[in-house]
Amino acid sequence: MNNRVLVAMSGGVDSSVAAYLLKAQGFDCVGVTMRLFDNALLDLAGESTCCSVEDVQDAASVCARLDIPHVALDLSKDFRALVIDKFAGEYRRGRTPNPCIDCNRYMKFSRLLDYARQIGCDRVATGHYVRRVETDNGPALMKAADLTKDQSYVLACLTQEQLRRALFPLGELTKEEVRQIAAREGFLNARKKDSQDICFVPDGDYLSFLERYTGQKSQPGALLDEAGRVLGVHRGAAGYTVGQRHGLGIAAERPLYVKSKDMEKNTVTVSFAEGLYARSCLVTEFNWITKPPCLPVRGAARTRYRQAEQLCTAERCDGGVRLTFDAPQRAMTPGQAAVLYDGALVLGGGTIDAVFEEV
Repeated sequence: MNNRVLVAMSGGVDSSVAAYLLKAQGFDCVGVTMRLFDNALLDLAGESTCCSVEDVQDAASVCARLDIPHVALDLSKDFRALVIDKFAGEYRRGRTPNPCIDCNRYMKFSRLLDYARQIGCDRVATGHYVRRVETDNGPALMKAADLTKDQSYVLACLTQEQLRRALFPLGELTKEEVRQIAAREGFLNARKKDSQDICFVPDGDYLSFLERYTGQKSQPGALLDEAGRVLGVHRGAAGYTVGQRHGLGIAAERPLYVKSKDMEKNTVTVSFAEGLYARSCLVTEFNWITKPPCLPVRGAARTRYRQAEQLCTAERCDGGVRLTFDAPQRAMTPGQAAVLYDGALVLGGGTIDAVFEEV
C-alpha cells in the first residue's frame, strides 16, 4: 500500500489530531469532510448538528494549518438511503436502531473508502478511539487504551478488507491528551464540545423526527401492563424504547418502564424494573472480524454502547448467533447491536433480533 491516506475529518478535535499525527508520521494526507444531510431538508435549521457549515469550516481550517488538501464531499443521497431511511424504517417496525453503526459501515468504510481509491489513497483514517493490530489471521480490532473513550462497539461491523485499509491514530491516547495536542498545535477546535446525540435528531425527539421525515402522523394507542390492562395512552408506539422510564405519564407506586411494543396493535407494554430482565438474545447479521471461532465459545458482550461487557456463551442458532449470559441482562432491545469480546479483542457483532425471556 502507498502512504497516501484519506483522513475523515468531521470538524471535531479527534479527527483533527488524527490528521496531525499521521502527517507527523510521514503520511501524505488528504482531509475529507462528508456532507451527510441538509439541515433545512430535515427541518433542522438552527439546530446544532454535525455536518454543518461550521464543521466543514473547522475541518478546512485545520487542514490549512497542517498544509494538507481538504475536500467537502457530498454523500447526502447515500446517507439518506442507507442510514436515515433504515433508521426510520426500523423505528416504524418497533425496533431501536443504532445509525452510528450504519454510518461507519456504509459511509466511512464503504463510500468514503471508494472515494479514497478514486483519489489515490489506499487507506482511510478516522478519529475513533480503537486499536488495530496484526495477527496470524489478519488485522484485528481491539478496544482503545482509554477504556472510558473506547468506540469499538460501533466498529464491530468492519470486514477484514475494511479493517486492513483502516488507520486509527488515537487508539493509544486519552481524550485529554488529544485536546492537549490540539491546543499545542493551535487548532481552533481544541476545546470543541463532543457531539452526543444522533446527528440528524439533535434534540432526541425521535417521534417528532419520524413524523416530519416520513410525513406519517403517529397514532395514540393503549399503554398496557403485563396482564393486558390499560393504564394510559401513548402518543405513538414508534417513539418509545425498551427500558424507557420517562414520558410515560402513568402514576404508580414504583417506577414503570417500557417492556415491549406491538406495532400491529399499536400498544406499548410497561412493567416494573424486574420485568425487563432476560438471559439470552438472538443476534443476526453477525460479522466475525477475524476467523470465526469454533462455537460454542465463552466471551463477554455488550448489548448497549456504554454498557460494561457481561460474561456469556455464544453458540450457533438458526438465523444467527445466540448469546446466553451468566446473569440476566436488563432491557436488551431488538435493533440494537450486540458485540462479543475476548478481553480487549473484538470478536465481532451483529443486530439483536429477538430476546428470550427465560431468566
